[in-house]
Amino acid sequence: MPMEKTFDPAAIEAKWAHEWESRGLFRPARPDATPFTIVNPPPNVTGALHIGHALDNTLQDVLVRYERLRGKDALWVVGMDHAGIATQMVVERQLEQQQDKRTNYSREDFIDKVWQWKAESGGQITGQLRRLGCSMDWSREQFTMDPHFTRAVVKVFVDLHKKGLIYRDKRLVNWDPKLKTAISDLEVETHEIQGGFWHFKYPLADGVTLDDGRDYIVVATTRPETMLADMAVAVHPDDARYRSVIGKDILQPITGRRFKIVPDEHADPELGSGAVKITPGHDFNDFDVGKRAGFKPGEMLNMLDGDANVIQTTDGLIPAEYLGLHRFKRDGKDGARELVVQRMKEQGFLIPHTDKDGGEHDAEPRTIQTPFGDRGGVVIEPWLTDQWYVDAETLAQPPMQAVRDGRINIVPKTWEKTFFNWMENIQPWCVSRQLWWGHRIPAWYGPQKLADGSTEAEIVATPIGGGASQLDAKLNQVFVAESEEEALQQAAAFYEVTVEEIRQNNADPSAPAWAPRAIQDEDVLDTWFSSALWPFATLGWPENTELLKRHYPNDVLVSGFDILFFWDARMAMQGMEFMSDVPWKTLYLHGLVRAPDGAKMSKSKGNVVDPLGLIDQYGADALRFFMSAMESQGRDIKMDDARLAGYRNFATKLWNAARFCEANGISASTSFEAPPATLPVNRWIIGEVAVTVAAMETAFAAYRFDEAANAIYSFAWDRFCDWYLELIKGAIDDETKAVAGWVLDQILVMLHPFMPFITEELWTGLGDRADYPLITAKWPAPTVSSDADASADIDWLIKLVSELRTAKAELGLPPGARLTAHFPASLKGRTDELAAQLDRLARLEGVSFDPAPAGASAQLVVEGETITVPLEGVIDIAAERDRLTKALAAAAKERDGLAGRLNNPSFVERAKPEAVEKARADHAAKEAEAERLTAALARLG
Repeated sequence: MPMEKTFDPAAIEAKWAHEWESRGLFRPARPDATPFTIVNPPPNVTGALHIGHALDNTLQDVLVRYERLRGKDALWVVGMDHAGIATQMVVERQLEQQQDKRTNYSREDFIDKVWQWKAESGGQITGQLRRLGCSMDWSREQFTMDPHFTRAVVKVFVDLHKKGLIYRDKRLVNWDPKLKTAISDLEVETHEIQGGFWHFKYPLADGVTLDDGRDYIVVATTRPETMLADMAVAVHPDDARYRSVIGKDILQPITGRRFKIVPDEHADPELGSGAVKITPGHDFNDFDVGKRAGFKPGEMLNMLDGDANVIQTTDGLIPAEYLGLHRFKRDGKDGARELVVQRMKEQGFLIPHTDKDGGEHDAEPRTIQTPFGDRGGVVIEPWLTDQWYVDAETLAQPPMQAVRDGRINIVPKTWEKTFFNWMENIQPWCVSRQLWWGHRIPAWYGPQKLADGSTEAEIVATPIGGGASQLDAKLNQVFVAESEEEALQQAAAFYEVTVEEIRQNNADPSAPAWAPRAIQDEDVLDTWFSSALWPFATLGWPENTELLKRHYPNDVLVSGFDILFFWDARMAMQGMEFMSDVPWKTLYLHGLVRAPDGAKMSKSKGNVVDPLGLIDQYGADALRFFMSAMESQGRDIKMDDARLAGYRNFATKLWNAARFCEANGISASTSFEAPPATLPVNRWIIGEVAVTVAAMETAFAAYRFDEAANAIYSFAWDRFCDWYLELIKGAIDDETKAVAGWVLDQILVMLHPFMPFITEELWTGLGDRADYPLITAKWPAPTVSSDADASADIDWLIKLVSELRTAKAELGLPPGARLTAHFPASLKGRTDELAAQLDRLARLEGVSFDPAPAGASAQLVVEGETITVPLEGVIDIAAERDRLTKALAAAAKERDGLAGRLNNPSFVERAKPEAVEKARADHAAKEAEAERLTAALARLG
């Protein structure tokens, strides 16, 4: 059937997405071919396609389709992450809407509700990825909570524990008091909030004074409530003001706690008083200072529970009036902060701040960088607690070596420095989370056995609120196992009892506290822990499957730079630890997609772009091509609707070019090799195919998506549509039909990775090849090279026609005006051979090799030769010169005015960035206009 007149993206996208997948064309099915493997960064099961996903998955699909066309056995692993915190929050919100809550259910019943939610609502993003055209192997779709994946996660935990690379420790974590769980650095957002900077007097004990006679030290803090758990005051060891009191005691005014003045370089003599209160249980810097001062984590004071309410410290020194207060003011009631400030003020220990007008205030106003949980939305509390940690420092060594010796190639190379800086300073990785949804930690606890063989009486848990509990490792014997049965057997052997006795004690709440038992840890593993296994667990590990042997290591990982540490580096650690090889050979890191003004997109700014809306408006092919053409290594992408519209127009132009071919008897090629060609125009276009293929292959090898996209864009739009079809118009013989059909086929194959939908539709529509869809075609491999003579002739013709058309436009002549041109005699052979094209494209009614007559004329310089076009009698020379002169003066005036604004530092610094950007663009446009008008005046002679 003849092609539709109008290109309609929506009509073809759904059709081909279903056709490809239903025919299994995304599955690896070439056992004798070289494998090519990519795993997608698994989106959250709660997620929806956002513009970052659109970029990330477009780039992956471009690579997969390209390698598939090159004959590789391509596997693109697809799946979703269970997203522990995000998913649990979604289900809990649903319960809240029904006046219900999680803690009304058993753990098992709540998890059943999460699975029910997943079955009904989770994973909508996979359908959206299909709309984008992602050629993933949907038949092997993975989920991090699937049984086989869970088995891999548990095995990794157990094996790392056996090697001493996973351990339980008391350290500070980012604690979210709303979600009541530790969270990773990635889930912490820093906001600027208006707060205060309080100055307090801390009295010296035992009559000690400073050299200046003061009997106190001044400390300043933005968190006065934490003084309830202060354990030291730090001063710089070289600070002469305090050298005499180092090692002396402070008496904390509210608690009466006695503690030392310690030397530590963390205290900055130039900042404030140079003395810093140290609360190691509630500040990350203080934690390190406390360790250097000799405090063990188990000795550090904790003054808050899991809800961020004040609790008694182990020394019992917090006054009763503070107990139970929230850390901040809440629901109109003062919190611990307000009460601490009030009491310090009443006792004369508050040093008021005097403003510039002489007014006194309790605190100096400050803008404070404050950490918030990205999901809970409340201020994060550094909280001292027992958690499970991975020895990341040990695991980081092999990946660093792999990057150094080139087994892992990071692209762009500029990210290597960042990678090494983080890996060389890596901290222990907290992998436990206080949630119900996720991989439950495979650790069981019982009472520790004393030297006489008895067990300690204290057992199991310290409540932390919200129905969760945190087991105290000091009071428990730990059994780490891949199954409950194995853990029970370990416990039975340890306590020298039967497995049945362990089971009975576990089930009996009235059993004595000292009774042997094995109770599983309530916590689950950090989502990043399971996703770190993605490159090999998705291929069947720990079973040594054929898929694993064939597709590990993966070839390339495409990732946003923002998860370089949280996911990419951890995959490298786990892959090299458990597979003894790199997880992927190349790590490609792309930038962010930003708003048109360059701002980072966020819901709060209201500048988030919906990629599905863009697909509806412009088509998936246009969005994909935009992402690819704009992906320049090391740079972010600015959204630009004009470019999106331009790429939609590109698709339309290709569609119309195919319709022109169809109307002129040009159909699908029957040859992989270029057909024979004698005509210069055909030899030229075949050579241009070879040049474009080479340029694209070079770009792909260097992961230059922009250069590959722009190479095929330039060839398809400029060389083929604009020039070749114009050059052959009216002279389409059998040779030209064969060549044009072959070239169009090559365009469709080369463009397919970027624009799969329109290229597949045209490939099938232009020939009877339903059993040979484009997705299974071969990448072009022309054996011919560029024909130097044909290229020289056609390139000269194109330049001449372009110069002539430009001259007509500049001089106000209609495009169809027929003119006479005087050529140098040296061009006679070339003009004779191209006479038909000169007549049709250049609109020359006369070609002369005689000297041009005297008078005004346009001088066209093409490849160093001057062609003269007389203008006497064609236009009013005087009037045209006057018009051009006035237009040039106006353009120059505007250009210079804009230059003046841009050279004014006040404008550049104070104006909105978008206003400055517009002024620069306008200046460039006026400068180009002035240059064009100057050239037009010069043509008049």
